[in-house]
Amino acid sequence: MGLSEAVESVLIKNYSNFSGRARRSEYWYWILFSMIVGLILSFAPIFIGPIGSIIQAIWALGTIIPGIAIGVRRLHDIDKSGWWLFLSLAIIIGWIILLIWSIKEGTDGSNNYGDDPKK
Repeated sequence: MGLSEAVESVLIKNYSNFSGRARRSEYWYWILFSMIVGLILSFAPIFIGPIGSIIQAIWALGTIIPGIAIGVRRLHDIDKSGWWLFLSLAIIIGWIILLIWSIKEGTDGSNNYGDDPKK
């Protein structure tokens, strides 16, 4: 899965889909895309004034749900419940655990959360 396919999958096909599984490529391309857009929009208030802040806020609010949904689906791919995403509230330790899990390859074949997205 490439960058454009991942963005389309997260923003259009699975905007608020918390079920199923997400491959590593889909998850990491979404993270890359979100960070690039966020970085670009961080300069928007400098170049276009207060409208830039509004655009930044709209982007942030508009990507909260798909960001959580892709995180939940990524956890499902390694056969973990989406509730584990709450580990991110345990700032450093939780982030490290979630990072390791997000790097981990998904389970082969079907698991409790659906069929293997690679097949």
